[in-house]
Amino acid sequence: MTDERVARRLAAVLAADVAGYSRLMGGDEEGTLARLKAVRKAIVDFKIEQHRGRIVKTTGDGLLVEFASAVDAARCALEVQSGMAEQNAGVPQDKRIEFRIGIHVGDIIIDDNDIFGDGVNIAARLEGIAEPGGICISDDAHRQIRGKVDIGFSDMGPQTLKNITEPMRAWRLLMDAGSGTPSAKPSLEVAQPLALPDKPSIAVLPFQNMSVDPEQEFFADGIAEDIITALSRYSSLFVIARDSCFSFKGRAVDVKQVGRELGVRYVLEGSLRKSGNRVRVTAQLVEAETGNHVWAERYDRDLAEIFSVQDEITQATTIAIAPAIAEAEQQRAMRKPPASLDAWGAYQRGMWHLGKASAGDDDLAGKFFQQAIDLDPMFAGGYIGLSAVLSRAKGTQIREEELARRAVALDSGNAEAHSRLALALNARGDHQGARAQAERALELCPNLAAAHGALGVILAYSGRPKEGLAALETCIRLDPRDPSLVNRLNQFALAHYFCRDYEGTVEAAERAIRSFPDFPSPYRWLAAALGELGRAAEAKEALEKAITVSPASFEFQVRDRPPWFRPEDHAHMLDGLRKAGWQG
Repeated sequence: MTDERVARRLAAVLAADVAGYSRLMGGDEEGTLARLKAVRKAIVDFKIEQHRGRIVKTTGDGLLVEFASAVDAARCALEVQSGMAEQNAGVPQDKRIEFRIGIHVGDIIIDDNDIFGDGVNIAARLEGIAEPGGICISDDAHRQIRGKVDIGFSDMGPQTLKNITEPMRAWRLLMDAGSGTPSAKPSLEVAQPLALPDKPSIAVLPFQNMSVDPEQEFFADGIAEDIITALSRYSSLFVIARDSCFSFKGRAVDVKQVGRELGVRYVLEGSLRKSGNRVRVTAQLVEAETGNHVWAERYDRDLAEIFSVQDEITQATTIAIAPAIAEAEQQRAMRKPPASLDAWGAYQRGMWHLGKASAGDDDLAGKFFQQAIDLDPMFAGGYIGLSAVLSRAKGTQIREEELARRAVALDSGNAEAHSRLALALNARGDHQGARAQAERALELCPNLAAAHGALGVILAYSGRPKEGLAALETCIRLDPRDPSLVNRLNQFALAHYFCRDYEGTVEAAERAIRSFPDFPSPYRWLAAALGELGRAAEAKEALEKAITVSPASFEFQVRDRPPWFRPEDHAHMLDGLRKAGWQG
């Protein structure tokens, strides 16, 4: 064994190269080389020396510099870029020498005056995602220089850097607007952004292949393409087409820039890394305007069946994104004053209140859905939401169905509209028509939780409760934060009851009650199941609660058989309630 110890130290590392150097040399070798030597001597090397930097090595068009301080590195980079901007003022665009600069603060290894390690690699990768004439720094460097250098910062969010294991947050340095010096801000920053659509919009960027195997490029592209196709089935989303998304392939990407260029609120980006016969795919959903992360996930899979793995990851990613966006949109809508809402915002506010499952919130939900209709009579969402509110009221089945049919007429490709119509038809006892609408919704959008939920309750009420339970389980798995979760849990309880699984009914009903104590229906199923189990005292307590929470609802459900009940199922429910102590 050797006693030689590796020399290490903490340093600020600056990496720079000339953007488009090969093109410049191809057009004029001697002229380009002469100009590069001149600017190196007059600007770059001079500024490095002035700020106490040490040039470690040069590589034709590039150089690696070590500084003892991140502040010195940043000031040097800013003055170099400012000097280069002045130098290029009268030079045609295709002949300009423009540097890209990356800066990172980290641990480095020193060997014969050369430096190595992650600190060097990260600086080089940051330089690779900088714009021509721009400076990109790591989060570690940003923490060192903020408040100490008179500059502004643009947050680029976490960046997936080649051969760097985890995504790293990066920042773009901007020249001080008040200093009179040229801005390092790329021209795309001031481009007029596209107007956002009237519903949540998303761009799926090509996934980056981080492995050394070029064959995985096709696998990475395939996942992104399949996600675009799958998300396009959600009528509630505006999804940018594949060609526009893939125009960013191979480019240094800032999600804020993508949002402006494509006119989207959300950007999905990801990466793929292969090791042996295993693959790791990471994906993250970012709000383009703020750079905030909405959702992120990592998938580790065996590559034995590559297309099956691709399908599995695509489905898992897709079914996670839609609910994440829905939740983010509701939070956005809740922050706005009611008077300032557009139709989409009013719909989202309505959905938020609908998910609370209380009489007061139902009233508020109805008002917001009506506001959405008033603001945009051609927007199907308002009719879908108002139909859902009426489904909880007595004697409103005709109006509930009319609203659902209006939504389908406005947008026949809207799977949520077909799901709502399925439930409205089920409410008047048309189980066959209801099932046809639910199946149509699933044809349009196979991963839509609402469609699986509608099919589940329809199957349960039409004498096929075991199949109904399977569909409801799928629904809850697809969207565990569904605003209509209270309905799903209640339907889960009744499906178990129709299967004569009373223990399962008790478990499902109690779960619903814990989350939504003001929603009356689960108490009724709990009382009936406890009655069938012979747990008299508990059954009586649940029965009293079922009646007191909403006397009108209880009376409606038991006195006259509602049209969605089969006679035998209704009699079965009454039998359990009588065993619980009901005297009706």
